[in-house]
Amino acid sequence: MSADELNNKETFKYNMSFYYQSTIIYFVVFALYLVIRGEFVEETFTLITKDPIIYLLGAIVIISLVSLLYNIYKNKYLEISRDGIAFVTRFGEKNILRGQIKGIKISRRRERLQNHAFRLVRIKLKNRRRSIIIRPYDYENEDKLLVKFEELKARIEEV
Repeated sequence: MSADELNNKETFKYNMSFYYQSTIIYFVVFALYLVIRGEFVEETFTLITKDPIIYLLGAIVIISLVSLLYNIYKNKYLEISRDGIAFVTRFGEKNILRGQIKGIKISRRRERLQNHAFRLVRIKLKNRRRSIIIRPYDYENEDKLLVKFEELKARIEEV
């Protein structure tokens, strides 16, 4: 048995689909604008380079691409174990032990809001005034993540 199995540690990777989708959409809009705005003169395509919208769309595409690459490089994920929670990136790790947690609140699922994106997990710490807020939707396998938070909440409340 490995140390992860003994500690009952689960890893949840940060969901990058938003970054992929937005980069693709911005690029498609940029390409369509270039094709529509370009001029067809004597069976050749001439790109109009003095249009400020081309520069604006190009900047948006570049910023979106840079943020995507940065988040891929950052390799952000969340580890939940019996002992607490760890926020891990390529640059470091922030551990919150079970003894430091005052309480966990998980927002309920509302029938009128079918989208899971609005659910929040609030972690109140003993030594900190503000709560840590986690959106399970931001991580892969959000249903399993919510179950792990429920288990951690039950362990904290029984003490």
